[in-house]
Amino acid sequence: MFNKMKLWKTSKDKEISEDRVGQIMNQPIPQHIAIIMDGNGRWAKKRALPRIAGHHEGMKTVRKITKAANRLGVKILTLYAFSTENWKRPKSEVDYLMKLPEEFLGNFLPELVEENVKVCTMGDTTRLPETTRKAVNHAINKTKHNNGLILNFALNYGSRAEIIDAIKQLSADVKDGRLNENDIDDECFSNYLMTKSLRDPDLLIRTSGELRLSNFMLWQLAYTELFFIDVLWPDFSEKHLMDAIESFQRRSRRFGGLISEEFQ
Repeated sequence: MFNKMKLWKTSKDKEISEDRVGQIMNQPIPQHIAIIMDGNGRWAKKRALPRIAGHHEGMKTVRKITKAANRLGVKILTLYAFSTENWKRPKSEVDYLMKLPEEFLGNFLPELVEENVKVCTMGDTTRLPETTRKAVNHAINKTKHNNGLILNFALNYGSRAEIIDAIKQLSADVKDGRLNENDIDDECFSNYLMTKSLRDPDLLIRTSGELRLSNFMLWQLAYTELFFIDVLWPDFSEKHLMDAIESFQRRSRRFGGLISEEFQ
């Protein structure tokens, strides 16, 4: 039984009612939500704080939204944590961002285990510092038998690089005779991507008011419903997550043809 009071007991959003939660739960829930977590730096700047303060506050939001998504019945939550372009930021900021997974998972891992959340990643993690990789791998191993929400961190991820790498792997398989070029279709190509074991996102949320995809899951988002919100990531709350899900539930998903039976 879904415990509504447990879900919202630490929320600042006092206006969230049990009836609203119940209404959302009675409609199709997006099974895979992807989030571009934007606005940490601007949040800090508005408060005359260093940018790293915004990233630290954003980490708290990750914890809050992960717990809310899990209890609402979302199956996969993919978070754009660090892009291939983020290496261009000042070294001090990048160094701090590399420490965040260790801090976040170190503090939050017991709750993830308790709440049956499974941690996974996508992206080229070989470039990450060893301490960061160890923290991430430890969380993956500790939660590998969990079968609740999949918490998928996009770390050192860029969609164009992912697609190019997929093309290289696919070409090699054709060249070596492991794949017939006539068998290449959407499904075949998807199996060469980093998300091959995950369904495509049903809903993409981007915070901070920016209206772009920023090289995030370009192939996978082909028929994803998009939700842009003018709220900085550290201020994104359970209420905002519910706003996005309710917006999703009011839409008809056609995938270029008939309305999907899954979300009727």
